[in-house]
Amino acid sequence: MTGLLGSLAHETGADDTVREIAQQPRVWREIDGIVTASRAELDAFLRPPAARVVLTGAGTSSYAGQVLATTLTRRLGLRVDAVATTDIVADPRGCFAEDLPTLLVSFARSGDSPESVAATELAGQCLSDVRHLVITCNAKGRLAQEHSGRAGSYVLLMPPASNDRGFAMTSSFTGMTLAALLALGGPAYAEVTGRLARAAERIIDDGTLDHGIEALLARDPERIVYLGSGPLRGLAAESALKTLELTGGQIVALSDSALGFRHGPKAVLNERTVVIVYVSNDPYTRKYDQDILAELRATMPPGSVIAVGGAPDEGSWPLDGVEDVEDAALALPAVLCAQLIGVKAAVLRGIRPDNPFPSGEVNRVVHGVTLHRLQH
Repeated sequence: MTGLLGSLAHETGADDTVREIAQQPRVWREIDGIVTASRAELDAFLRPPAARVVLTGAGTSSYAGQVLATTLTRRLGLRVDAVATTDIVADPRGCFAEDLPTLLVSFARSGDSPESVAATELAGQCLSDVRHLVITCNAKGRLAQEHSGRAGSYVLLMPPASNDRGFAMTSSFTGMTLAALLALGGPAYAEVTGRLARAAERIIDDGTLDHGIEALLARDPERIVYLGSGPLRGLAAESALKTLELTGGQIVALSDSALGFRHGPKAVLNERTVVIVYVSNDPYTRKYDQDILAELRATMPPGSVIAVGGAPDEGSWPLDGVEDVEDAALALPAVLCAQLIGVKAAVLRGIRPDNPFPSGEVNRVVHGVTLHRLQH
């Protein structure tokens, strides 16, 4: 581990977060092996296919579903929806209004958030036919314990190292996203893990983004906007959350789609805003990303609008070796940009990335949620 991440490894209060960012290529390869070894069991569990797949989780875990939904819809030829557990718990009858045979895919780092188990229980109350694929990093979490060995449930455990100890989810997010892509997408992704891992290693070990990140943070931004289209819209949301969490809210970060940003949210721009646009690998979608890049670069200060993607252009941070992967896969190495921005920005402001909220107003595992009984 060299360059920017290597220097951050020596910062007090960044130990867990830096280690968990750096371990991602290794964790991804381990997950590939886990899914490969589980292939026969997974295929048997997933037959016959459901009429609807719901990808669910809270916070970062919900963004995993947003990254994957449209890609899996195309790959499976099924209806795939990303619905947060927080939405399911608040409005279960609305989220499960159609009583269709459903596969509920639950993403959870700890599995101990109040909504995690509640969402699976509410699905059982509202649907007459539901199966549960639980993808979690914590074998001892309540979600894994509730569904292990249960008929109609399959628990896919991630490597123990992916159960991030740091405040913000990093390797747990990318690991669970990859696991679902491999588990549900099937043989089409047999070769993708190695390519994604090598792209991430170039960022971590070769420092291909170090100069760009240092230059961006030298601008001392007070606001960072992340934009992405299609599956990269979910990546933009996760990126904004990483910046907001790791800096303890000192940098205001928000996200939108390339097209949606013009419809009001563009009002956030000021002289201390930087914009990062994740550029799609899809030739059609990429045109809209390039349009917003050109528009913003024409009006904002030089160097304040960055393109991140497989195809390099002037003012871009290229991700080598992933120029032709699907956007859901591209999101994995791309999110390292936001992870590194967040942890470096925190250190520059004297914030401990491992615990950016020492007074406890925001917690690693959410608590304080009152779960109300659903009346039939």
